[in-house]
Amino acid sequence: MTQTKPRPATAPVQDYGADSIQVLEGLEAVRKRPGMYIGSTDYRGLHHLVYEIADNSVDEAMAGHCDTITVHIAEDATVTVTDNGRGIPVDVQSKTKKSALEVVHTVLHAGGKFGGGGYKVSGGLHGVGASVVNALSEFMRVEVHRQGKIWMQEYRHGVPVDKVKPIGITDRTGTTSIFKADSTIFDSLNYQFETLAQRFRETAYLTKGLRITLTDERTDRESTFYFEGGIISLVRHLNKNRTVLSDTPIYVYRELNNIAVEVALQYNTDFNESLHTFANNINTIDGGTHLTGFRSALTRTLNEYGTKSGLLKDADAKLTGEDVREGLTAVVSVKLPDPQFEGQTKGKLGTAEAERAVATVLRDHLTVYFDEHPQEARKIIEKALIASRAREAARKARDLVVRKGALDGLTLPGKLADCSERDPAHSEIYIVEGDSAGGSAKQGRDRRFQAILPLRGKILNVEKARLDKMLSSNEIKALITALGTGIGDTFNISKLRYHRIFLMTDADVDGAHIRTLLLTFFFRHMPEIIKEGHLYIAMPPLFRIQVGKEKTFVFSEEEREQYMSSLDGNRSKAQLQRYKGLGEMNPDQLWETTMDPATRTVMQVNIEDAVEADELFDMLMGSEVPPRRKFIQTHAKHATLDI
Repeated sequence: MTQTKPRPATAPVQDYGADSIQVLEGLEAVRKRPGMYIGSTDYRGLHHLVYEIADNSVDEAMAGHCDTITVHIAEDATVTVTDNGRGIPVDVQSKTKKSALEVVHTVLHAGGKFGGGGYKVSGGLHGVGASVVNALSEFMRVEVHRQGKIWMQEYRHGVPVDKVKPIGITDRTGTTSIFKADSTIFDSLNYQFETLAQRFRETAYLTKGLRITLTDERTDRESTFYFEGGIISLVRHLNKNRTVLSDTPIYVYRELNNIAVEVALQYNTDFNESLHTFANNINTIDGGTHLTGFRSALTRTLNEYGTKSGLLKDADAKLTGEDVREGLTAVVSVKLPDPQFEGQTKGKLGTAEAERAVATVLRDHLTVYFDEHPQEARKIIEKALIASRAREAARKARDLVVRKGALDGLTLPGKLADCSERDPAHSEIYIVEGDSAGGSAKQGRDRRFQAILPLRGKILNVEKARLDKMLSSNEIKALITALGTGIGDTFNISKLRYHRIFLMTDADVDGAHIRTLLLTFFFRHMPEIIKEGHLYIAMPPLFRIQVGKEKTFVFSEEEREQYMSSLDGNRSKAQLQRYKGLGEMNPDQLWETTMDPATRTVMQVNIEDAVEADELFDMLMGSEVPPRRKFIQTHAKHATLDI
């Protein structure tokens, strides 16, 4: 295998000075409508502030000017981000007659990312990051090491306290940003170490040679992320609990038409595809043109090699994309100037040139690679052929499921009790474990808009099964038919019959296991349902506490103890009932506590980090036992015994 060392995706650019900063518009609305700029003011928006400042440092790293970033969280939730990049320009910007440092932090859409020559590629919020973070902070202080001096400016609620001024001399370059989020804007200033660590770990994988250190005074924790192998290391990490077909991932890095393309891929013996795409270090969870280019090149090259080598006979149908991606773990990263994204969340890349660049680079590399590694190519094609035959068996089973569903009409699968509402947007379905709970749910529901689908026992663990085996499971067939979307290459989310899908299982260990099996099914085979916000977890209470005529429902042992402690002298009068299962609740109780939209507690399922989710499901539900045993031993002290 030939490896080419990645280089920063940069051609010579203009000097990074004050006139590299382009001003587009003012900063008026940020504090009034923060959600428009950072998505929300809950914990997601809070963490977004850190990402935006850190991403500016990462942009310096992608441009080849920075290799170290530190992020520090103080006891009072003040955040400090330091890098050893070039330092933000401090000289006067000709258009505004102000220091470029001040312009960057006080004017929306001011930065070196708008054709001013400061950066060829960048992530972040297209240059609005620093000014938005400043506007949403109680205070901010920026220190720049540049031109032999330390320059500083402070702000309060986004407004400069004084002009940019020198405060010392220095022999290095870089920027230090210190800020404290405004507690009058954000719900909480409680940063989550693991959330930040996961993001910085991913960033370090995508930027080979970049060292990121995260420290937290509040919890006395510190983590450093540095991966010399870059995305090769990420693929190895994702496959660490899987049996791989080759020891070393296939890797290529090449610049084509001003676009840097980096791909690492490795096959394993599992059945699921684990494919992650990035554009300028932004996780494009909905894919886009670079994903399309990767998939088309992989399928075409394997078919061409298989035909040329005689591994694909005339009798064999051509391999489909679904066939060649079974058991594939891959990371596709592109870095390009002025990327076009679809949607406000940048979840999908729309730049047409990226598709051509990825397809060309990967096809050229794989053509040579397969010629040089015929044994590995044979293993991949043989695996794809097995997948192709299983796919044909699955197609027949799937068609049978669809035909039966169409013929059976409203007597659809698995004792489904449908609702009378026919508009999916106003319909919801509860997937319930067992006939007993299903009976209570059917009696307690509002049949106008609530459907009930009881499932018998624990469904098949789809992490260990191909689609054809899945479709031999009556419970999974019932679920697919009830939802109406189809599955596999026929999946169509526009046919979803209910826009709110609730997983309603007992509040015990068995219930949690069944819920995990169902979540695995949706994550692996219907991820669009999760991404579009249709999947929820119903939260039935664990206890009912009644004092006189007043009754209270609590959801955990801890809540029960807290509530009982608050009763003081009335504690002895409290009547306590523990629900061992949903079936123990009468229909009225189930409606009141778990199904009534006015009083129920639910959790919406989302995929915040696809890499972490992929790793977690593989570890919990995959075929390798040692990682699961280690996880159980590590977390056993946090578990409670259910008797």
